[in-house]
Amino acid sequence: MDSPNKAARVEKILHTLEAHYPNPPIPLDHTDTYSLLVAVLLSAQCTDERVNKITPALWALAKTPEAMMDVPVETIQAVIRPCGLSPKKAKAISELSHILVEKYQGQVPADMAQLEQLPGVGHKTASVVMAQAFGVPAFPVDTHIHRLAQRWGLTSGKNVVQTEKDLKRLFPKEKWNKLHLQIIFYGREYCTARGCDGTRCPLCRWCYPNRKKPKQLHKP
Repeated sequence: MDSPNKAARVEKILHTLEAHYPNPPIPLDHTDTYSLLVAVLLSAQCTDERVNKITPALWALAKTPEAMMDVPVETIQAVIRPCGLSPKKAKAISELSHILVEKYQGQVPADMAQLEQLPGVGHKTASVVMAQAFGVPAFPVDTHIHRLAQRWGLTSGKNVVQTEKDLKRLFPKEKWNKLHLQIIFYGREYCTARGCDGTRCPLCRWCYPNRKKPKQLHKP
C-alpha cells in the first residue's frame, strides 16, 4: 500500500481526531483570562498536570493583577518553584501584572501584538490566550505538535514557526482552535514522545504504512 497523499492524510487526521475528541477541554485549570495567561506562562517546559497542582496556591496569594502586583517576587517564586524556571517566571508574572493594571485597566488585551509584548509571553502563549480565551483563530504550536506534524508528514519545518505556517495552510481556519487541543490530547494518549516513533500509533501507521524505521525529526 502506498502512503496516502497529503490531502488524504489531512482528511483522515481531522476525522480521527474529531471521533476521538469531539469536545476537547482546555487542559490548564483557570477561572478567567488572567489566570489562563499565567497558567500558560507557567506551562513552559512544564507539564499541564504540574501547573494545575501549583496554581491553586498561587491564586490563594492573589487572583487578580491588582493583587498580584503587590505580592513580592520572592513569594511568587517560592510557590511556583516546582514548575521550573521559577526566577524568570515569577519576575514575568509580577511585571506583567503591573503592566496590565497600569496600561490595560487590569484586563488582558485581546490583541496578539500587545500580548506578545508582555514579559514572559511569547508567540505560543499569546496564541493560546487568543484562541482559548477570546476565540480568535490561532494555531499554537509547541514541541509536541511540532513532533506530530512531522510524523504525519504535514511539515518539513525545522522550527515551530514554519510548522505553524504549514498547519495553518493545510487546515481550515475555523478548525484551528479545536484542532490544536485535539492534537495535544491525541499526542498524549497515542503518539507520545517515547511511545510512538512514527511507526506505532494508529495515525502514523495509516499515514505511512510502509515506514519501517523511526521518523527522523527536526528538533525546534
